[in-house]
Amino acid sequence: MPSFFQWSLVWDYLPRLIAVLPVTLAIVGVATIVGLILGVFIAFLRVEKVPVLSQIAAVFVSFIRGTPILVQLYIVYYGVPMVVQAVSGADISSWNKIIFLYIAYGLNTAAFQSETIRSAILSIPANQIDASIACGLTKPQMYMKVILPQVVRIAMPAFGTTTIGLLQDTSLAFTIGVVDVVGKAKALGAANFHTMEGYVGAAFLFIILSFVLERVFAAIEHRMSFDTRMAPAARKSFFTHLLWFGAQQQKA
Repeated sequence: MPSFFQWSLVWDYLPRLIAVLPVTLAIVGVATIVGLILGVFIAFLRVEKVPVLSQIAAVFVSFIRGTPILVQLYIVYYGVPMVVQAVSGADISSWNKIIFLYIAYGLNTAAFQSETIRSAILSIPANQIDASIACGLTKPQMYMKVILPQVVRIAMPAFGTTTIGLLQDTSLAFTIGVVDVVGKAKALGAANFHTMEGYVGAAFLFIILSFVLERVFAAIEHRMSFDTRMAPAARKSFFTHLLWFGAQQQKA
């Protein structure tokens, strides 16, 4: 057993695994930002039922949710340069491989986040929208002042789950030659034929990162939740006043 698995190698590997941790974190960070921006846009297209664009968005979401992330990664890495070269003649195959990772994971995150945001928007009672219109709010004002603040609170648990899942999915980055945590573990194992120790070290890092992310999102959710110890007068939200004002306007 000692010759097959050595704990000492796990501790020897950890500093070298931690050294490439910024690559994994960069993928998560960029994909999350890209995914949120595109996800909000896609959700808006589908909620507002924009002609043609909403159908294209629905097909895109269906494709992303129905195919493995590894397939999407290969399509972006091998397919996008071919399409760009065929259309414009430009050769982008020499780009840094991590750029294709950003694109692939960003698009994947956008599809899943768009569904989270869309379901959160649709869960908001219709009478709040009616009250917003009665108050004379424009659609952009309604989204910014009434809908989005509630969407953030409703979608936060699912957003946290998706982000942690994205962290796990980055383990496939090594398949196109990017040296992230898992890629480094694989390389270390191949160098001295002790592969298991590298993967155990990588598992430790992913467990710690996942735990940290869980705590961060739990803290955010707690801060965003309504405090039951608040005074009744303070518990009245902007939306309660908005509904009341809308009702008065309709009576007038």
